Amino acid sequence: MLPVMNRNLWMPEEFNDFFDTDFMPRVSATAPAINVKESEKDYTVELAAPGLTKDDFNVNIDNDGNLHIKIENKSNKKDEDKKSHYLRREFSYSKYEQTLLLPDDVEKDKIAASVNHGVLTVELPKLVKAEEKAARQIEIK
Repeated sequence: MLPVMNRNLWMPEEFNDFFDTDFMPRVSATAPAINVKESEKDYTVELAAPGLTKDDFNVNIDNDGNLHIKIENKSNKKDEDKKSHYLRREFSYSKYEQTLLLPDDVEKDKIAASVNHGVLTVELPKLVKAEEKAARQIEIK
């Protein structure tokens, strides 16, 4: 009896040969791009997160005062067409974690985060310093 030939046996090798090249490397995970801006009143951390919602993020401050940004995204799109079968199907799952050491002048109780148009934005307000009294000469009368 002859072994049953898998008609899709060629798929992985042929696809990998085509896609996994110097021009188009196959990447299983990538880290999101992060921008950090500083203004007079605050620092702003921006993290590229296209397609993610606020439920995919966990942002917190640890006991040492470090900012932790965690992303966990699972995507499992179901195919409702029962007349077809998969030649290749890849589930999407991504997990990312970043720890940022915060400067001493961040007011940790007022940190806020939001997700808008594919960007996680974390606002880190600076501590308001009391203005020092300017030295001045006192005139003697």
